[in-house]
Amino acid sequence: MEETKTYRIPAITVDAIIEMDNGIVLIQRGKEPFRGMWALPGGHLDYGESLEAAVAREVMEETGLTAYEVTQVRAYSEPGRDPRGHYVSMVFEVKVKGDLKAGDDAANIAIYGLDALPALAFDHAGMIRDYLAWKAKELK
Repeated sequence: MEETKTYRIPAITVDAIIEMDNGIVLIQRGKEPFRGMWALPGGHLDYGESLEAAVAREVMEETGLTAYEVTQVRAYSEPGRDPRGHYVSMVFEVKVKGDLKAGDDAANIAIYGLDALPALAFDHAGMIRDYLAWKAKELK
């Protein structure tokens, strides 16, 4: 009799770094984990959806902004980065248009200057730090 293997597959998420008005757009989480903490806009990839479509959808749902350009920055796959389990997140730089409006699971929304970021959920502070280093290389 042939033995069958069971595979545990990590969940896939997307996070958006949106620069606007000399700061970074952050949402205040309305759900656990980290309810009430600030985070980058983002969420789960839906089955049959591309990463680019997922980040554009999440940006619209959580911020009311329309993404018109998305650029992959980096993937984060450390198994302990999310308390819910093994989550892999692709981070995007997202160019947007429209007016900010908190929606979906975002309890609040704000633009924070890089010198005044609040404590952030998950590993989002590291994502922003890595993004700034990536951006500095891109500009050279």
